[in-house]
Amino acid sequence: MTSAAPRSAPAGGSPAYGLVCMTVGPEVRFRTVTRTRYLALSESERREKLRDIYGANIARLRAAAEFCAARGIQLYRLSSSLFPMLDLRHGGTADEISGEVFAEFSGELQAAGAAFAAAGIRTLMHPEQFIVLNSDRPEVRESSLHALGVHARVMDALGLERSGWNLLLLHGGKGGRGAELQALIPDLPDAIRLRLGLENDERAFGAADLLPVCEATGTPFVFDAHHQVVHGRLSGFDDPSIREWTLRARATWQPPEWQLVHLSNGIDGPHDRRHSYLIADVPAAYADVPWIEVEAKGKEEAVAALMGQS
Repeated sequence: MTSAAPRSAPAGGSPAYGLVCMTVGPEVRFRTVTRTRYLALSESERREKLRDIYGANIARLRAAAEFCAARGIQLYRLSSSLFPMLDLRHGGTADEISGEVFAEFSGELQAAGAAFAAAGIRTLMHPEQFIVLNSDRPEVRESSLHALGVHARVMDALGLERSGWNLLLLHGGKGGRGAELQALIPDLPDAIRLRLGLENDERAFGAADLLPVCEATGTPFVFDAHHQVVHGRLSGFDDPSIREWTLRARATWQPPEWQLVHLSNGIDGPHDRRHSYLIADVPAAYADVPWIEVEAKGKEEAVAALMGQS
């Protein structure tokens, strides 16, 4: 696996702010194809379509590394949709064409991952919320594990180290089933388990629900202050519990210098779940957090503003 650098907190005492997936501008955009369109194609057409999309998206991923490096952005979230149809199954069997086409790009994938590592850019993936490992429905658990395994396969193919440095981030899943989530984590495949991080959400898993799972399983806790404000109906980021949860989350990270949190603001106030365009309110509790992923509609513009760039 490609090693990442730097292997500690960002230099200079300032946090590393992270860009999520794409840019508002045209610099970092990815292509896709719908399931309906894909299945309407002949087998040869499917193969060519995916070759075209996968090749283009890998090239754009390299461009994302260059974009971040040029702007001093040290944290980047990889899109979960880089390789459409790679998680597709037909009657429980994985789609062969997508897997075969993906394997054809092994060299290009390694080079793309190496570009991030060479620039000292930390990476993560955050699959869609349809992945619910602790669902009470066996078919959902099985499909979720399959989809998560595909994400881990992408990270392996990129040469990204199996550790919390290259995070594979999930929400807690089905509410009221923390014990079930805790029980299944130790048995996850290494490609998933060694990268796994868990994030609190606005509804099912507040910080108090998720922290015990993280502590019991050695899983890093990615604290989201905005989610916690919404979940707990707190007055805002100035609530003393935000600092408490930031510190308790840090204790789940090994090393603590790898702690990553999420930062977002509501459009119409602290209880609005919708993300604002820029970030106007940064929790004082985050003052000494080294890695901050910025979830804002303004993407690179929000990151640049936080970094004090024009």
